[in-house]
Amino acid sequence: MTDSGVRRFSYRILLELFVLSNIAFLIVDILVAHAVNDFAHPAEWIPFGFGIVGSLLLAVGLVVSLRAGRAQTKFAVAGHTSTPAERRHAGKTAWHPTHRLIGDVTGWTGVAVGVSGLVWHIEGQFFEEATLEHLVYSAPFAAPLAFAGLGMLLLMNRRVPDPNPAWASWVVIFALGGFVGNFLLSLADHAQNGFFYAAEWIPVASSALTIGFLFTALTIRPTQSFVRFGFGILLLQALVGVAGFVLHVVPSFAEPGVAFSYRVIFGAPVFAPLLFADISILAALGLAAMTRTSGGSQNA
Repeated sequence: MTDSGVRRFSYRILLELFVLSNIAFLIVDILVAHAVNDFAHPAEWIPFGFGIVGSLLLAVGLVVSLRAGRAQTKFAVAGHTSTPAERRHAGKTAWHPTHRLIGDVTGWTGVAVGVSGLVWHIEGQFFEEATLEHLVYSAPFAAPLAFAGLGMLLLMNRRVPDPNPAWASWVVIFALGGFVGNFLLSLADHAQNGFFYAAEWIPVASSALTIGFLFTALTIRPTQSFVRFGFGILLLQALVGVAGFVLHVVPSFAEPGVAFSYRVIFGAPVFAPLLFADISILAALGLAAMTRTSGGSQNA
């Protein structure tokens, strides 16, 4: 297998691991979020079940593809792929058919769960009386779209070869969408207390900065210096996420006589700030692939 084939396989695997880990983590997030009303409606168990089944199936499919990839590499090393065209083909056929099918089913199911969850979250008071107050204080309307975004990443990763400009651009586009979601969720969540603390504006401003950068990355031919600057911005977002996580968790220990689990469930959403670090990883993967495929080795 050629070096480019190994890179192509690695990028796809990294994105697959990103999606798998996110779906698995959403199991915990759903448990905490829906514990607020003690899973009052049976439909609230659907995303929880999807997280368990989807992550397990993807893990099985990934193992199957990795084993098939190793066998394919041994086949190539043994001299059975003699022509350049055959070696390129060996680098591109990373997914085992079973894994591809699992990804398609999981991807489309994730899209369905995400879109239906979005409608469910804004169906109540906001649809009955579309006011800013009801939008802010209802269930987080954009949160279920995480399932839809992860599902579409799975579908894209099976249909667009990598790393090429189209694959890299799609990854950056999804990351851009994620930071738009961060921007909206930061506004809505912190509006609940009227941005009482000045620090609550930090995630709003930092996500807006990243939105601008990622949009620019999609419209120009990135250079090494531009991408290094971008990695710095993404590192900043990761730090914002970690700091926000600490600030959301600390109050859970600060009030004596109140159970920690109660504070986690009914206090500030403890995992929400980690989205900044999470989506920064996705954006970094897209930027790295974009640099590899766009001739970004030149300096600005």
